[in-house]
Amino acid sequence: MVTLSLFRHAKSAWDNPGLGDFDRPLAPRGEKAAPRMGRYMAREGLEPELVLCSAAVRARQTLERTSAEWSTSPEIRYEEGLYHAGPGEMLRALKAIPASCAHAMLVGHNPGMHSLVLTLCGDGEADAMDILEMKFPTAALTVIRFEGDWGSVVPGAGYLQRFVLPREIPKDV
Repeated sequence: MVTLSLFRHAKSAWDNPGLGDFDRPLAPRGEKAAPRMGRYMAREGLEPELVLCSAAVRARQTLERTSAEWSTSPEIRYEEGLYHAGPGEMLRALKAIPASCAHAMLVGHNPGMHSLVLTLCGDGEADAMDILEMKFPTAALTVIRFEGDWGSVVPGAGYLQRFVLPREIPKDV
């Protein structure tokens, strides 16, 4: 069995029109949400062994602030190809995860992240599936279980274990 966490970058800033999309940093709201999500992941035992992260500034900043709250130090790979990747590109990256890894996380962007999670989850917690059908907001986390190895990460094979939004986590976490 392998576990895949899909984590959308936290809220980014739009206040500098001179910056290109790739270079946009986190907004103050994102700067607060990322560590809160990191503390939640640590508390719930959801710290991955490997992180594949978009090289975009807002994704990197999200991961830096999130992982600073973890007690572990996963291997981190920043990948240019994950910037606005579609489900196909992300699936290819997931297929390259070493067999020895039991829990990996992908940090990326919409609309690709939302499409990927909808593509992968054939079943899951009913309430989470219903909400996820509608949206995958910034700093949202999904945790998907697959029976088998990373080769079993195919459309419809995943079971959605969790879908967590930052606003659902108590402020003191």
